[in-house]
Amino acid sequence: MAEKTVKWLFLILSYLSFALLFSAGNPLIKKTYIVQMEKSAMPTSFSSQLEWYSSKLKSVTSNTKSEGDGDDEDRIIYSYQNAFHGVAAQLTEEEAERLEEEDGVVAILPETNYQLHTTRSPIFLGLEPEESTSIWSKRLPDHDVIVGVLDTGIWPESASFNDTGMTPVPAHWKGICETGRSFEKHHCNRKIVGARVFYHGYEAATGKINEKNEYKSPRDQDGHGTHTAATVAGSPVRGANLLGYAYGTARGMAPGARIAAYKVCWTGGCFSSDILSAVDRAVADGVNVLSISLGGGVSSYSRDSLAIATFGAMEMGVFVSCSAGNGGPDPVSLTNVSPWITTVGASTMDRDFPANVKLGTGRTVTGVSLYKGRRFLLVNKQYPLAYMGSNSSSSDPSSLCLEGTLDPNAVTGKIVICDRGISPRVQKGQVVKDAGGVGMILTNTVANGEELVADCHLLPAVAVGEMEGKAIKHYALTNRKATATLAFLGTRLGIRPSPVVAAFSSRGPNYLTIEILKPDVVAPGVNILAAWTGELGPSSLPTDHRRVKFNILSGTSMSCPHVSGIAALLKARHPGWSPAAIKSALMTTAYVHDNTRNPLQDASVAAPSSPYDHGAGHINPLKALDPGLIYDIEAQDYFEFLCTQKLTTTQLKVFGKYSNRSCHHTLSSPGDLNYPAISVVFPEDTSISVLTLHRTVTNVGPPISNYHVVVTPFKGVTVKVDPESLNFTRKNQKLSYKITFTTKSPQTMPEFGGLVWKDGVHKVRSPIVVTWLPPL
Repeated sequence: MAEKTVKWLFLILSYLSFALLFSAGNPLIKKTYIVQMEKSAMPTSFSSQLEWYSSKLKSVTSNTKSEGDGDDEDRIIYSYQNAFHGVAAQLTEEEAERLEEEDGVVAILPETNYQLHTTRSPIFLGLEPEESTSIWSKRLPDHDVIVGVLDTGIWPESASFNDTGMTPVPAHWKGICETGRSFEKHHCNRKIVGARVFYHGYEAATGKINEKNEYKSPRDQDGHGTHTAATVAGSPVRGANLLGYAYGTARGMAPGARIAAYKVCWTGGCFSSDILSAVDRAVADGVNVLSISLGGGVSSYSRDSLAIATFGAMEMGVFVSCSAGNGGPDPVSLTNVSPWITTVGASTMDRDFPANVKLGTGRTVTGVSLYKGRRFLLVNKQYPLAYMGSNSSSSDPSSLCLEGTLDPNAVTGKIVICDRGISPRVQKGQVVKDAGGVGMILTNTVANGEELVADCHLLPAVAVGEMEGKAIKHYALTNRKATATLAFLGTRLGIRPSPVVAAFSSRGPNYLTIEILKPDVVAPGVNILAAWTGELGPSSLPTDHRRVKFNILSGTSMSCPHVSGIAALLKARHPGWSPAAIKSALMTTAYVHDNTRNPLQDASVAAPSSPYDHGAGHINPLKALDPGLIYDIEAQDYFEFLCTQKLTTTQLKVFGKYSNRSCHHTLSSPGDLNYPAISVVFPEDTSISVLTLHRTVTNVGPPISNYHVVVTPFKGVTVKVDPESLNFTRKNQKLSYKITFTTKSPQTMPEFGGLVWKDGVHKVRSPIVVTWLPPL
């Protein structure tokens, strides 16, 4: 147990150390830097912010300018004016260092490359039936809510973006429909109200976009952006399916909401200067919600451009939802951990796509697949089985079925076993097919455990879990006449247990601040059906010439837009709610038990998950509509949180620019932020055995409401809540309470529990995590 504790703490320290490292570059090469300026410091002699920014650049570049450099304005690739103030500019390392010393310059951030975190869910989440006369029907005023989706663009011809019956575009919308290759003004409508592209940072880093191979317009070549946008707010489409799988009506979480597509991702990635410009523009355009299914590396709050930009968006009342990342099941693998961001992990639904492997021994193994092609294996015929690996636990290029590693003489006419890893899952099947194999069994490794993700394979193929995979490989290696066949069983509903936390979903604790529990919630992110690009096949491989209108994808990229769409519905129902109020409603009404009434399981270990895996729990939209109480947080409160993070005055200015904020020191610790989750950390100093945290709740239920508290018992601490009852006499009344934790038996691993306020109708639940740092 002690060994586990050391490993856990080592991981946290490793990530923190990594966050402080910056690679050295050639001092003469110009790179993109994001320059944040203190807007109020602009001298009156300048007529515009851009003129001032240009002057600052000129002061540090005039000595190093060489022939052909052009004007200083040419160095500027973006000017930011809304959620962020400053520019993105091409500078050498030496110029960036000099500029950082200039008056009025708050911070210099190097360009970062972010990556994408890659039908039944409305029913599973209780948002059906579509014709319902309930508050969730299309008669909600969600037509006024606009969701900005930062992604790979949009495929406007998809039926999911049909605007039939929608009211005129809301008056508060100030955005535009940018045109470009294969994207015209008419591609925007009352559903897609705006579309923009951001590529200056990308081109500065990688060179000009090849417009023959890639759309330099809002059109989505990749499919990811179309899928996420349709999940957020897609119009209902009857008969949606992927090659017959998942047949039904596809619709977004908020089918009446509007979509604004901001294309920030290209073939080579998504660059921070482009993302920052998109957030800045979206805030000015008038979005109410931002859905961002991408993430970068580890950075401190003051050096994370997305954290800084979304702080500015939050100040403007915009709810921001981001994917947690696909780094699970490793601990401390989260991205997008700032408390003003709603960080979303992934879970399964009660729908599956089973497929069987029938071995020559007569034994049947259940896996999953989305295969639907002309090639089918006869169920009553057995085919030779081949595995090119060994009994060793480590994989090799042949066992991974990497390009060029399979000998046609060894695999022709056989079902080939391939280990997961290194190359895309579907691409392994293409390698098998090219080598003459007739089918594939895709086996999980220890890293993937028993979690099964369905894929739209190019030949008959079934994915199986690690334990079953090991048994099948042993059979193939020890029996020269090993055989098998594959059968595909279509779509199955009512799967139990569900939901289950996806193994790939990134896990806590929060490496920047353990006192802020992350992820916040989990939502459906496994095998999600939504609209797709007409440019690529469902496998996204160049060799896949199939074209589909809907595709099934998995990732926290898919869970994030579920939460964005639900947030749009909550914003429509409660226009006056702040981003923090919406997050609180989602968190305090989330559930932590599956459809078998057992605790939510972790797919990676087939054991109960913890708040480091599922946060506050799985979203419950109907309950979130009427949470009873909310934990509200204002922009200044978040700034006070930053004041507890040992940031310098200059680093704090990064977040204080909008309202000239300063520290009032209202929080005694980061755990005192009025967060809906409670994480208490006992320090290395063993003399500190009592810690007290404070919370304030706002009554958004009936004016006269009386709540009493129930707290989980813990082994390591006693917990006292004061007062134990909250008696409200009016709506929007605020009442405070404090929670005192007293150590009685320090534990070597974190302890998990919960605090619930009950009034007979509402259950307002906060997860609790108690951690003891080992003595120094």
